[in-house]
Amino acid sequence: MRKFVAIAGISLVSAIVGSLTTVAAIPHIYPNSGNAALSSTLGSTKPVLPVSSAASGAANFPVAEIAKAVGPAVVGVSNFQTSRGFAGNSGLQEAGSGSGFIIDAKKGYIVTNNHVIEGAQKITVSLSDGRNLDAKLVGADARTDLAVLQIADTSNLTAVSLGDSSKLVVGEPVVAIGNPGGNNFARSVTTGVVSATNRTLNLQGESSFNLIQTDAAINPGNSGGPLVNYQGQVIGITSAKYALQGFEGMGFAIPMSDAMPTIQQLINSGVAKHPALLVSVNDEYLSYAQANNKPLGAYIIDVVANGPAAKAGIAKGDVITKINDGQVQNSSDLVRELYKYNVGDKVKVTFVRDGQTHEVDVTLGEITSNQR
Repeated sequence: MRKFVAIAGISLVSAIVGSLTTVAAIPHIYPNSGNAALSSTLGSTKPVLPVSSAASGAANFPVAEIAKAVGPAVVGVSNFQTSRGFAGNSGLQEAGSGSGFIIDAKKGYIVTNNHVIEGAQKITVSLSDGRNLDAKLVGADARTDLAVLQIADTSNLTAVSLGDSSKLVVGEPVVAIGNPGGNNFARSVTTGVVSATNRTLNLQGESSFNLIQTDAAINPGNSGGPLVNYQGQVIGITSAKYALQGFEGMGFAIPMSDAMPTIQQLINSGVAKHPALLVSVNDEYLSYAQANNKPLGAYIIDVVANGPAAKAGIAKGDVITKINDGQVQNSSDLVRELYKYNVGDKVKVTFVRDGQTHEVDVTLGEITSNQR
């Protein structure tokens, strides 16, 4: 697996990323060149299965029925890139594979993770009925680790049903379906519970969300696959796992309700738009701050001229500690707090300069998924 040690958040203008030295290896979960790498209007909001009432009156579907209903909507996703062979010739070779799921059967839209298709020169998807089809990349967003694909042949497709991830409770049973290790283990089903909600990872893409933690087995190749509740509804997109030796049952999924606005933007226009201060930040400051009893926060290393932050008087060297009432202790916190709002919203930014705390009102600007 490609392992990241303490990766900190995303630059809001140029994707300058600072490194943190405080977390352990947290890989995405999709194999790359044989090595495991860390890695609405769409879909029905009704359960995909007829509701059966348990003694408590709650819907309760056996795992076998969930797998039968949702499995046909789960696809394998293969990433092909140019590779030079032993004889010196070059051609497209499978560089990695992951999972995805059909979100709109009529139009052939498929959701997966950005890191599954990143760098691909050709993308193919494998369906449950044995078809292998070329897929078009509709749009991808590294900042949220989301991507949407589309296939032209929409005959006999099955779409998932979407659930409300904001209503999840700790201990709730869930099912993960995906292609761990590739198509040889396509549509593998694992079960578990919601171990926790509102988890954060300092990992590009995943750092934009408060994630769902689950003990359902998540393995290389599961990236982009659905995490499903016991009503047969997709409530998460499996995307990462905690891979330190000795740790088991710590997988993570992007909440579906949080992902949908970005997915809808990618479908509508091919790009995702995010609120931004238009600053660059670096978390190398954090070790200095901890050693010298300085306030933790997002340390600004650059400010875009005439951008929202610059117009409000925020400058290079300032340390942002709050967005409205949301605490900011690093660059990942800054991104998560900003993504709670929309482009054009006015927020109060608290920052420290030369030991003094300041507050300014900032009207959030815009950064898109095709901007670096």
